[in-house]
Amino acid sequence: MGILYLVATPIGNLTDFSPRSVEILNSVRLIACEDTRTSSRLLQHYNIDTPTISFHQHNEHKKVEQLMGYLDSGEAIALISDAGTPGISDPGFLAAREAHHRGHTVCSIPGASAAITAISVSGLPSDRFLFEGFLPAKKGRSTRLDAVADQECTVIMYESVHRIEKLMQELSARCDENRMVAVCRELTKHFEEIIRGPVSEVTKRIAEHPNLKGEFVVVIAGKNYEE
Repeated sequence: MGILYLVATPIGNLTDFSPRSVEILNSVRLIACEDTRTSSRLLQHYNIDTPTISFHQHNEHKKVEQLMGYLDSGEAIALISDAGTPGISDPGFLAAREAHHRGHTVCSIPGASAAITAISVSGLPSDRFLFEGFLPAKKGRSTRLDAVADQECTVIMYESVHRIEKLMQELSARCDENRMVAVCRELTKHFEEIIRGPVSEVTKRIAEHPNLKGEFVVVIAGKNYEE
């Protein structure tokens, strides 16, 4: 039987990559990358010259069978995303599921996750939380937002720079103005920033921000939380 390694990659700072991760990527037969161009920077930094193939949301269904061919031959392969832990709002679930179905070993090489990083630095309750990932851009978005606003536990969401201002306006319209939120951007990078406070205040700060760039993680306190 083969081994499928799901290897977490840094979400910003390349030096967050673990020695074990480097060892595994050097030892496997193949590395499936969400984007081979993006991953090449990390691989070159650590002098990893293992062959790579692309494995992203647009070809994931087609490429699973190719990966299973290596595992069925008894090979060890690795799967990495552009940043963070594979399968968490990134490709990986289908490959892991099929590998389990065929009796192969699926092994996690843990590391960074933007969701866990954000909630840990948010200063908001982390004993219970709901991970929403990316909301739909259109269909179903309003229903999901209503559910988020009604949650009693902390909620973690991902958002792009193109919709972060809209998301904050949508949350502000649904939540009490004092509902606590933390908007985290550029985590582990040079310009890391945590914008924290009541949703009304954070929405205003986002709208007036002079340099909204990067990927965003939004952490929303449960509706009954008070500081």
